[in-house]
Amino acid sequence: MDIDDHAEELASALGVDKQEVKTDLQNLLEYSVPIDEAKQSVRRKHGGDGGGGGTPSAADVADVTTDHGNVTVTVRVLTVGRRTIRYQGEEQTIREGELADATGTISYTAWEDFGFEPGDTVTIGNAGVREWDGEPELNLGSGTTVAFESEALEAPYEVGGEARLIDLDPGDRGRIVEVRVLEVERRTIDGRDGETEILSGVLADDSARLPFTDWDPRESVREGADLRLEDVHVREFRGVPSVNLSEFTAVAPLDRPIEVRESAPQLRIDEAIATGGMFDVELVGSVIEVRDGSGLIERCPDCGRVVQNGQCRVHGDVDGEDDMRVKAIVDDGTGTVTAILDRELTEQVYGGTMADAMAAARDAMDKEVVADAIRDRLVGREARVRGNLSIDEYGANLDAESFELTDDDPAGRARSVLARIGAGSDTSAGGGDAATDGGRPNGGAGR
Repeated sequence: MDIDDHAEELASALGVDKQEVKTDLQNLLEYSVPIDEAKQSVRRKHGGDGGGGGTPSAADVADVTTDHGNVTVTVRVLTVGRRTIRYQGEEQTIREGELADATGTISYTAWEDFGFEPGDTVTIGNAGVREWDGEPELNLGSGTTVAFESEALEAPYEVGGEARLIDLDPGDRGRIVEVRVLEVERRTIDGRDGETEILSGVLADDSARLPFTDWDPRESVREGADLRLEDVHVREFRGVPSVNLSEFTAVAPLDRPIEVRESAPQLRIDEAIATGGMFDVELVGSVIEVRDGSGLIERCPDCGRVVQNGQCRVHGDVDGEDDMRVKAIVDDGTGTVTAILDRELTEQVYGGTMADAMAAARDAMDKEVVADAIRDRLVGREARVRGNLSIDEYGANLDAESFELTDDDPAGRARSVLARIGAGSDTSAGGGDAATDGGRPNGGAGR
């Protein structure tokens, strides 16, 4: 239902001009007010009761869709996260998380504090339904009622939100993790209220590593610390989940060390791509191409983008800064990724420093000799690459943290395959055995 349909429905119910209602709705939506909240505000403005325009129907969680205007559900509260957002130009604390019944789970956003906590069983009346990240979500506003039930609802889902890092997904809220801080950096960013100081880095447990941001920098969040973090939310950052600590996150030191997974999970390329992005993964495949734009390059001193012919696509004419990189296409037979190697890794595969590469380019009067030398070393070889995988409209890219050629010998591998083929030919020509059918081994169709 688009805004015209919502406006027509409201105008008809309230007996007011449709264009006036539409204008009111548009003004509220510009401030990111959910559509159901906006409609309730318009109803109140024009003397309506602010309700859902009728008695909301009771529904099981699995049956709730965005076609519902408002619903009533009896559910168990799985998680409660708290976060501050800017709403109609003012700071407002919202509560969000997951609810469940025997049929499934659904996320929610509560614009008021209804007092429920994880484990409570509640009947939520007149909850709006909106779409969030492609799925229905309950929207609890001023017209919503919450009644606490005395008997706990049985739901086959864990209450409380405790999770391992590998199980976190963008959009998760009110989660609890126990982690070790592997890396941390204090920096200043240009936030919505001007310059803002934050902490960022990497967290780890025995399942995975993920980036994090602490928006309320704490001294206890330091490198090597083992911590319990209660009430974190998960965003997507460069295609991977990122753990976010807010002012509501409780941070407590642990009295035991967190076991950290040292190795990255090794996946096939198609499996890695199917995840939609991974922060730390290891892939093995053959380098089938070193792409243009590898070797010696120049970067914009302001934004770091690659400069071509002295032009940055953002900052125009610039004096580029020298750098090196490799963009290698890696294929394992199930899919391909572009592995991007920074200067340090590029120097390793080149076999010399950037100064050496620049000297070679000057001698040849051609920068491309450096990329050609890298191609000679890499193309056709099998490589093991570890890093952060992101997926976008241009394909799959792996920002490499480590890159090494394996001991795989492609020529020897080819000889081995040919030898097996030859051995198979000798067997099939030898007159058959007890497993043959019509002279063809195992009843096969022959070659």
